[in-house]
Amino acid sequence: MKTAIKSATYIGRFAPSPTGPLHFGSLVCALASFLDARSHSGRWLVRVEDIDPPREIPGATTTILQQLTDHGLIWDGELLYQSTRIEAYRDAIENLQRSGVAYNCDCPRQRITALGGIYDGHCRDRQVIENAAVRLRVPAQSESTQSFRDLVMGDYSQNLATEAGDFVVQRRDGLFSYQLAVTVDDQFQNISHIIRGADLIDSTPRQIYLQNCLNFSADSSPTISSPALTYGHLPMATNAEGQKLSKQNHAAALIAGEESQNLWLALEWLQQQPPAELNAESVERILDWAIGNWSIESIPKQIALPAPKHY
Repeated sequence: MKTAIKSATYIGRFAPSPTGPLHFGSLVCALASFLDARSHSGRWLVRVEDIDPPREIPGATTTILQQLTDHGLIWDGELLYQSTRIEAYRDAIENLQRSGVAYNCDCPRQRITALGGIYDGHCRDRQVIENAAVRLRVPAQSESTQSFRDLVMGDYSQNLATEAGDFVVQRRDGLFSYQLAVTVDDQFQNISHIIRGADLIDSTPRQIYLQNCLNFSADSSPTISSPALTYGHLPMATNAEGQKLSKQNHAAALIAGEESQNLWLALEWLQQQPPAELNAESVERILDWAIGNWSIESIPKQIALPAPKHY
């Protein structure tokens, strides 16, 4: 396995999936993450989450990286591609299985749907060998509440037993889950702060619990504890129908040549109060102003907000 990247006081990251070009919603997440890191004199990394080939679009990674560069969002160090990290994910699964917190599950999708998506532990004590997913065992309901203080949304709690259930860390087709890969890579890169969209806030308790599990030896038991990372979840940008801007909902790609306008509108949407005359400035001037005036406390504490009509 590779040697972990050297730590710094603040290390943030932006982790796009190559499923299409950046749109306004993804720009907001990249920009906020970048500004929070730079305002703390921290490092800002870019990780390409390319471990779900059926969803990926050829050329999307190149497009995304060019869009980030065109908007002045220049990352530190080398890019990390999740497709190069398969060995690390396999090691993590083996560690979880050795410690007794992960088990194989062959329940069909129809059964999970009938349960309302909250898995009931049916395969916990079964000896499933073939054609199986791998699930992480969560604590009993009385010991399963995970809480954290979000930089934007405030206090957030989730009972893993009743709101998530034993969750998948490796799919039946062999692909690794988002929850596992992102947790392993955040540890590998020594990430200290994660600024991302509010659509992922309900994933955070699972990732915190998984962080704890991955630090235990075979004779230990995972517990609920305070998160090692700092989180901030931004409102989701929505379209005219109230849907989250996403590639699945056909959100329009950012238009090349409109970078200054995109940044200014993103800052206004994040309620950073950029001066009107800044709209006509270069990308570099806009970002200089934004770093010096960044206020994460000013971001609306709402799960979703309409995107500007331009998008």
